[in-house]
Amino acid sequence: MKRIMLIALCALLGACSDGDQEELTQWMTENSANLRGNIPPLPQVKPYEPVPYEAEGSLDPFKSTKLEPESKYKQVAGKGGDFQPDFEARELRNSFLEKYPIESLKMIGYLNVNNKPLGVILVDGKIKQVKVGDYIGLDFGAVTKITDKEIEVRELIQDSAGDWSERSSSLYLQSKEGSNK
Repeated sequence: MKRIMLIALCALLGACSDGDQEELTQWMTENSANLRGNIPPLPQVKPYEPVPYEAEGSLDPFKSTKLEPESKYKQVAGKGGDFQPDFEARELRNSFLEKYPIESLKMIGYLNVNNKPLGVILVDGKIKQVKVGDYIGLDFGAVTKITDKEIEVRELIQDSAGDWSERSSSLYLQSKEGSNK
């Protein structure tokens, strides 16, 4: 019985491969004739040309005063620039809002009293009012403009070389938590 099944299987397989695959072979040769890939050649490699390093007369980038100024208020390290703040005036002002970084201050309101805008700021659980000209933040920030949506501040910052420059920052009106505004 096994022999009969084996002979029938061989006859069936032989019938499937009748050798009429010329059509398939012809189609394959026609369609694969133009399938050559066109890869552009690699660009020419330029020879290495060393550049001489002449550091004489240049600033030393690893000089300690360039990395970290040495004075208490960082005044002595650099030239200071045109924007160098008055440290003594800050000590005399002793403003509450100058003891907090500007990132921790939140504008929570706006008032217009006698046509003078006032900003309402929340910091450390306390509410304070500011007007144009008041100082806020750790970086000698002076309030320059108050609108119903923001408080604009001009800050004086110092780079690692000890030079002072101006930076503009803004406190935006914070919406109430849970409201749709």
